[in-house]
Amino acid sequence: MKLKRFFNLEWDAIAGIIAAVAAIALHLLHIVDEGVILPIILALMGLLFINFMRHTRNNELTAEQVDRTAHAVTKIQSALAGPDVLLVGPRHLQAVNEQFLRNMSGDTLWFNVCLSMYTPQPLFDALLRPALENPLVTSIQFVLDESQRDLWQRDIQPRIAACAGHAKVKAPGWHALDNTVSYILADSQLSGGCEALLSFWGEPFMAQSTERDQPRYIFHVQRHCELLPHLEELARCLPPRH
Repeated sequence: MKLKRFFNLEWDAIAGIIAAVAAIALHLLHIVDEGVILPIILALMGLLFINFMRHTRNNELTAEQVDRTAHAVTKIQSALAGPDVLLVGPRHLQAVNEQFLRNMSGDTLWFNVCLSMYTPQPLFDALLRPALENPLVTSIQFVLDESQRDLWQRDIQPRIAACAGHAKVKAPGWHALDNTVSYILADSQLSGGCEALLSFWGEPFMAQSTERDQPRYIFHVQRHCELLPHLEELARCLPPRH
């Protein structure tokens, strides 16, 4: 390693410096006069110019290599497709949910969600209020199972009515929902497309207790995922209420 470093030294520049120091010393000792010093100075200037030109070319070659590498990396990144669905575990549930609500916009669909999640005031403030107070959200449509009607009227609706954005909440669509799919669907400012937070009733995706059911795992469905149209179809194809 030391030998390699030794050979990589700028010996032309070192030789030029030694020659300049020697010439100045000889001139100060009155051994040589100005007529000898001048050719030495001109030779040193030529040497420095050649050294500068060599480094300029090396810099140009390095810049070309960097550009080619950056272009290759960009092509590789564009060819790599991101995951269609991200699994979110218990430690990141709140952070992902908050980010989703903060970035959602337009008309939103809340399908078969568990209303008992929103009954405690802290959970209501963390999981539902941000959507109500998000100025870019134009409407909130709940599609719910008939079994949750009492809970809606007793706990959820009064809390929504007390929020500034209560007018954007449409009357819930009440149905006899016999599937376990639950999701929130909305456009995302972050990705520029439609995304969803998808969950399922029952273990292991939802923790069940005597007080309320809470999601344990959710799926963050990305905007390019082919699952999104099928989720929308679930709400559109529900039988009419009698």
